Amino acid sequence: MVRALGRGRPTSIVPEGSVAGRTLLLLIAIMTFLSAVTLGGVVLVQKSAIGWSAEVGREVTIQIRPVEGEVMESNLRTAVALAEATPGVASARALTEAENLKLLEPWLGAGLDLSAIEVPRLVVVELSDPEDADIAKLTEDLKAVKGASLDTHAAWRQQLNTMAGTIVVSGLLVLMLIVVATVLAIIFATRGTMASNREIVDVLHFIGASNAFIAGEFQGRFLSIGLRGGVIGGVAAIVFFFLVAMAVGNVAPDVAGTQIGYFFGTFALGIDGIIGIAAVVPVIAALTAITSRMTVRRFLTEIS
Repeated sequence: MVRALGRGRPTSIVPEGSVAGRTLLLLIAIMTFLSAVTLGGVVLVQKSAIGWSAEVGREVTIQIRPVEGEVMESNLRTAVALAEATPGVASARALTEAENLKLLEPWLGAGLDLSAIEVPRLVVVELSDPEDADIAKLTEDLKAVKGASLDTHAAWRQQLNTMAGTIVVSGLLVLMLIVVATVLAIIFATRGTMASNREIVDVLHFIGASNAFIAGEFQGRFLSIGLRGGVIGGVAAIVFFFLVAMAVGNVAPDVAGTQIGYFFGTFALGIDGIIGIAAVVPVIAALTAITSRMTVRRFLTEIS
């Protein structure tokens, strides 16, 4: 800090209302917003993936194909009885023909008359504990039912986890690119501010100010910019998720909303998501301060 001429009050050696400062404030706010949205998206996908895996892992399906000479209803009752007698199974229920047809509607459309076609029937088996369920015993027992096969959804669950993992890794890579872009922007802004205030730096050097003192002044100024920009961007990201959650529920069609829900749930960040976004603010501020200090010290070394 130095004294303003004729006023006797301290003022920063880095101008508060400079164009570079306002531009950097806006840039940091945008970068924080993008970082928070990316991080929030990663959190939502990760939470949804955990929910998918848990939900799919608690259910297996018995499919019974029509076999000539076999009574479908009898086979369904046998399959339900075998499933209920299996350790680790909470309940088993055969889907009705209407429920079966409803499952085909997304692919075949509604209102089709499939009475002339023998459609396989399904038995939904709920597991009380996927770890304790004796799936091997149930698979062996179902050999007594002609046309019956057991689907544990393992392949489907693997595909979901792989897709979610890909989205999470991609989000983290995007987050890293945003951080790199932020660092580069801070470096250019700092060097531009230093160049525009070269006369002040020369005067400070002339009166004996050290490089550490000058770098500290710039660090404090850019820390303030980083905090304000980070808060603006973080709050904007939280509002963004809130508005998107409302829009998806009110605007998106039922089918589209369901598909979006598979990826992002209800867009509810939860406490962990809000804490993650809040943590972005001090990280961006610290990154701004540290980057500016290192840039200033290198600039001062170059001109000394």
